[in-house]
Amino acid sequence: MSGETGSTPPKRPVPGPPRGLVLAAGAGRRLGRGPKALLVREDGLTLVESMVLALLDGGCRDVTVVTGACSEQVARLLAGCDRVSVAFNPDWSSGMGSSLRRGLQAIGPGPDVMVTPVDRPGICAAEVARLIAAHRPRAITAAGHCDANGSLRRGHPVLFDESWTSQAAAAAHGDVGARDLLETRRAVVDLVDCSDLDDGADVDVPEDLHRLTVVSSRD
Repeated sequence: MSGETGSTPPKRPVPGPPRGLVLAAGAGRRLGRGPKALLVREDGLTLVESMVLALLDGGCRDVTVVTGACSEQVARLLAGCDRVSVAFNPDWSSGMGSSLRRGLQAIGPGPDVMVTPVDRPGICAAEVARLIAAHRPRAITAAGHCDANGSLRRGHPVLFDESWTSQAAAAAHGDVGARDLLETRRAVVDLVDCSDLDDGADVDVPEDLHRLTVVSSRD
């Protein structure tokens, strides 16, 4: 016995690696080449495969991919991938908000979660690792990218501390995901400059295809 009469207050457990969440349910109608998740890059990887690898190689413990349009093809593509699970969103056509809610529901309460849509071809493992290293407890950490005027703009990925995931799910609606939460809670959002790694651009319409070399859309 040490003879101490007091007790040490419990500490918040040190969080483990975050869980990764890829929103890959859209049909890609504006692009006109089928679901963006299935677009094939010059290196032979689909966008969904490259995003999963970036999250895992960057330090996420596992990855959940939310599917919708062409869900069977995406699930088949990822079948057998280690530390990857698929969650189907039956309401995928209502917008990204329902996919964010579905993904967070599939992951469940507890862990920090790093979220990204599938159509950000520049996201890489180094960017994911930088966000994880910069993350503070009870904060939201987002990648920032410089625009044409040199201003740092919030982009993806976004790392939600476990204390914010339920609010992110509640705030998600339409096609804006958790944007409203990020705007109203700016004080807890840390922007990490990743402009040297990624320009933050997405692939949304045919004019955006210069941002990646598309070989085909995999069946």
